[in-house]
Amino acid sequence: MVAYSFKKGFGLPILASTKAQTIRADLKRHARQGEELQLYTGMRTRHCTLLGRPTCLSVMPVRLCFSEGRATELFDVGGELLSPARMEAFVRADGVESVEDMARFWWAEHPPEEGDRIAFEGLLIRWQPLVAVTAADTGAAT
Repeated sequence: MVAYSFKKGFGLPILASTKAQTIRADLKRHARQGEELQLYTGMRTRHCTLLGRPTCLSVMPVRLCFSEGRATELFDVGGELLSPARMEAFVRADGVESVEDMARFWWAEHPPEEGDRIAFEGLLIRWQPLVAVTAADTGAAT
């Protein structure tokens, strides 16, 4: 089982199943298709909250490129370049309203060390829609 932690702002979209994927660097062991995930906000803090335990649907390579001053240059998911319409659907599945919002998020969270372009290669992990988590699942007192 693999656990993923998210910023607090992604908690509600995950619970509402409007965020059903995460983009991660390929540095550690990640989930495998069919494996149960644990999704949290605030992991390793006293505010840690379990959001759910969905099953991983797929793991595939992803490459994102953002240029400052332009919303985006490229989204490559599993070796397929996405059209502008598919990029919009992709970012909505990631819990973001628009490609421009995702570009702003990446520039704020992952600014380039030099230059005016972010080029990220990692993994896209997708999961099934969440089922409600009970207080017993989170370890919270009832």
